Amino acid sequence: MPALTSLGIGSGIDLNTMLTQLVALERKPLEQMKAEASKLQTKVSSFGQVQSLVSRIQDAANKLKGTAGSGVWTQSVARSANEAVVTAVGGSSAASGSYAVSVTALAAAQTIASGSAFPDASALVGSGTLTIEVGSWSAGQAAFTAKAGATAVQLAVTAADTVQTLRDKINALGAGVSASLVTDANGTRLALRSSATGAANGFRITAADDDGNHADAVGLSRVAFDPPGGTTGMLLNQAAANATASVNGVAVESASNELAGVVEGLTLRLRGTSATPVDVDVSPDREAITEAVKSLASAYSDLARYIGEQTRYDPNSKVGGPLQGDSAVGNVLSRLRGVLNTVSGASSVFGRLSDVGLELQRDGTLAVDSGKLDKALGNLDAMKKAFTNADALEPANEGFARRFATLATELLAVDGTLTTRTEGLRKLITQNSEKQNRLEDRVGRFEQRLVQQFTAMDSNLARLNALNSYVTQQLAGLAASNGDR
Repeated sequence: MPALTSLGIGSGIDLNTMLTQLVALERKPLEQMKAEASKLQTKVSSFGQVQSLVSRIQDAANKLKGTAGSGVWTQSVARSANEAVVTAVGGSSAASGSYAVSVTALAAAQTIASGSAFPDASALVGSGTLTIEVGSWSAGQAAFTAKAGATAVQLAVTAADTVQTLRDKINALGAGVSASLVTDANGTRLALRSSATGAANGFRITAADDDGNHADAVGLSRVAFDPPGGTTGMLLNQAAANATASVNGVAVESASNELAGVVEGLTLRLRGTSATPVDVDVSPDREAITEAVKSLASAYSDLARYIGEQTRYDPNSKVGGPLQGDSAVGNVLSRLRGVLNTVSGASSVFGRLSDVGLELQRDGTLAVDSGKLDKALGNLDAMKKAFTNADALEPANEGFARRFATLATELLAVDGTLTTRTEGLRKLITQNSEKQNRLEDRVGRFEQRLVQQFTAMDSNLARLNALNSYVTQQLAGLAASNGDR
């Protein structure tokens, strides 16, 4: 309750100032409580950052842990000796090895075009019905076999249709054939192409021409392609064909220029032909492993630096960091260092992380010795064991990545050190807030009592002052009356 400005009017005493000072004195502990709440909130934020950094270590360790079917140890990289002939993409399951790839022919899409040019794109094409079928041609287009499961598509062409509108109608069908117009000095030609490569994706176009002749070079039959039926209006520029190649001497054939599954986990993309085999090598992705190891070192170093900053004492300002002296954060760093300093029996070659190039520095961070790491990658099986080995019966034989991942999981668990400490701090903040509310209530009641007491005192002093004035006046009058006698 604010001070009443009328206090002190009767007594002449500055009771408002006295009230303000007494209330401020009663509220003094509140400042300390607020300062403590601010420190607690800062600690919660600091622990939140520690949790985030431990989570980064967990993510980095999981990449190196080598769980089934995942992790950098299963990644491979494929390299082609001649990417103008074949390129390779290695999947996570591609087996290491060397493959000799020869490409005899590339897959092709059937392409036909008008034998004679139309005057322009607005030229009429005739009327009737076109039937488009997808399938394969025998040698020399002597016979056509429809593709299993494919359905012939019919297109009605009116007398008003031009070369341009016919192109648009064909493209709108989705019949496995695309149309385009090619214009040069001789006029405009209609070009048709299979939507997919491969011998089974060729096509035949027959015409039911309204002019009565379905195979001449007049009217709608000009855009038909059916050599066995005698239609010659459209000329074959490229026959549909499969890609033919050999991999390590084994002949392979494909409707497309992308060979997926020929080599398990590897996709070969054919780009050109070559009489000489092209070597494609598949090997573990050492760059990915290197980056994963560096990421683990970086995550650990960032956590070590942050904890160092938060626990450091500044002799100049004589102020310690928010987490100085906090046993929970000290325990986190101590346990992480334990993983670094404890010898592992997972690998007989790399017993310590320093053996693979991860070396602890004086400031608590991890540095990567590239020379040692490159040398360790030369013995990939032993290095993999050093990081990924699992031995539930003998923890000393656990790999380093597994140790880091397990420790991070424990620290971040619901009952883990970081979680319980953070929850404890939040409870202290809640308690602090409740104490502040109780103190505010007490101060409010104290102020009300003071106002009541000061108001009563002011009234009493006002009456006493009035009585004093009256008595003084009476005595003065009496003294004057006695003087006149």
